[in-house]
Amino acid sequence: MPAVEKACDALTYKLGLTGGIASGKSTVAELFEQAGYPVIDADVIARQIVEPNSLALKKIAMRFGRELIQADGTLNRKALGAKVFGHPQALADLNAIEHPYIRVALTKALDEAVASGADIVVGDIPLMYETQWEDYFDGVAVVNITPKLQLERLVARDGLTVDEAHARIDSQMPLPEKVAKADFVIDNSLGQQMREVQVKQLIKHLTGK
Repeated sequence: MPAVEKACDALTYKLGLTGGIASGKSTVAELFEQAGYPVIDADVIARQIVEPNSLALKKIAMRFGRELIQADGTLNRKALGAKVFGHPQALADLNAIEHPYIRVALTKALDEAVASGADIVVGDIPLMYETQWEDYFDGVAVVNITPKLQLERLVARDGLTVDEAHARIDSQMPLPEKVAKADFVIDNSLGQQMREVQVKQLIKHLTGK
């Protein structure tokens, strides 16, 4: 594969990691961390850029209402989600506000991790393809899961109704499309042991170790 050939020529292999909501991507990312590889989490950065008094938060409040700012100055993410999921234009407006800030902070964090000289640096980015991040990476791994299991996990994890869960799933690129674009696929429907085996195999494939 071209992605692996590039890994042999570079000091650091930049691996993009993505998947659908509630596909278990964060659990897979933890396995890379446990193996000693830096993981830059776009969700963490997305929370950082809307900290109290941040410019991004002020823009969100102007667009969606100041009632989204809680008494302690933090963003009411659940209330914001209710305003944007299932409402394409509102979601597009939110993305237009957040993504420029996320891109700057995420690029900086990834570049710093690459400068550390690690064999692999992982960029954990849920909207990898939706926001055209794939070109930054040497290859992209998609965490796949069955639609039934994805829905069940999302409802249980976030306390959503089935309709609310579908709205969140439908706001992203369908998982089969992500799988078709991916360089590597990790099937997270097979349980913990097989998940760990797949990650170890991918690490060995990329590093030769």
